[in-house]
Amino acid sequence: MTRFITAPHGAFYAFIRNTSLAACLGAALLMATPGLAQDTQSTMGTITMEGIGSVAVAPDMAVISTNVATTAKTASDALAENSASIAMVIDAVKAAGVEAKDIQTQGFGIYPRYESSTSSGRQPKIAGYEVRNGIEVNVRDLDKLGGLLTIAVESGANSVGSIRFEVSDPEDKLDEARKAAVAAARQKAETFASAAGVELGNILSITESNVQGPVPGMTRALSLASAAPGAAPIEAGEETISANVTIRWALQ
Repeated sequence: MTRFITAPHGAFYAFIRNTSLAACLGAALLMATPGLAQDTQSTMGTITMEGIGSVAVAPDMAVISTNVATTAKTASDALAENSASIAMVIDAVKAAGVEAKDIQTQGFGIYPRYESSTSSGRQPKIAGYEVRNGIEVNVRDLDKLGGLLTIAVESGANSVGSIRFEVSDPEDKLDEARKAAVAAARQKAETFASAAGVELGNILSITESNVQGPVPGMTRALSLASAAPGAAPIEAGEETISANVTIRWALQ
């Protein structure tokens, strides 16, 4: 039996003798005040750990940058000679099996060349002009890389700016790195929790940061000599794809 007594200020007090009714009212009070539940969770212990995962993968394509530089007395002569030379390089690369979509012009420029002067205060005169024009080539068959470099030089290219190796589709390997990063973070968290005599609860948050695409790693020699006699020796090496995650757990 429950009796309610009204207080002078409008508040009321309940004297509850039925313990089951008291439990129900207590649960209702907790549900009606979500801030109380949040405060209870906020006082729980947490642990935050960082995990790093990496995967080594051999590159499956390369990007080469090759140029033609020509000089002449006039800019028009230098341009005409350069245009003819770079056209021969492009035709030779296409004849070697590279599609037009994988060839892109880059680094075009016309520069004056000044004569050297030994007298001080004299304004140097233009002695001629230099024209530079280049192409960037995506090589999707690494067995042809050394041969393509040789073809480019023999057809008129007199400068190779760079060779960059890439992984054409790194997403699958990146997912592997992410899984390894999560496993590394969990292993560290379980080690610390076990040492502290507690257990991991639910994951409260996961944050990814510092995702790195393919970066140069260990080297791997390509057997290009057998594929193209006289080809330049090239080493493609391996690329490293890495992921970094930070995970926060509740502690039981």
